Amino acid sequence: MILGNLNDSDRINALHPLFSELFAFVKSNDLLQCDLGRIELKGSDLFINNVEATLVNDEKQPLEVHRDYIDVHIPLSATERIGWKALCDCSASDGAFDVENDFALYREAPSTVMDVKVGEFLVVFPEDAHAPILGNGTLRKLIAKVKIYE
Repeated sequence: MILGNLNDSDRINALHPLFSELFAFVKSNDLLQCDLGRIELKGSDLFINNVEATLVNDEKQPLEVHRDYIDVHIPLSATERIGWKALCDCSASDGAFDVENDFALYREAPSTVMDVKVGEFLVVFPEDAHAPILGNGTLRKLIAKVKIYE
């Protein structure tokens, strides 16, 4: 997991060949004013879901994990609370891994909860079980999906 400021995103570009394209796009567009929905940058290898999310109570939000994609969470309208727990410490799986939709859920509490502010981003890798959109109200945010290359 990486929590950072968009102004410093160049520091992590070397971690994935598509990070520089993602962060350049995010920093050069007013995505708060764009239409909601999917923004394709490189087909299924790199895309952004621009969403208006209803925030949920901590106890109701399961941890989620992905195998094929890195998630990059970028709040646009307000601070987002996101829970985290190392996947290796998760045991209460809520069913089998959904290969088609690339996710599994875990019904247990995160070990850490952090605030991601407007102007910041949170990168979560397959080993990072995470519970986004915690709190009350609504939030406009981006969820970038970055394909993991084998």
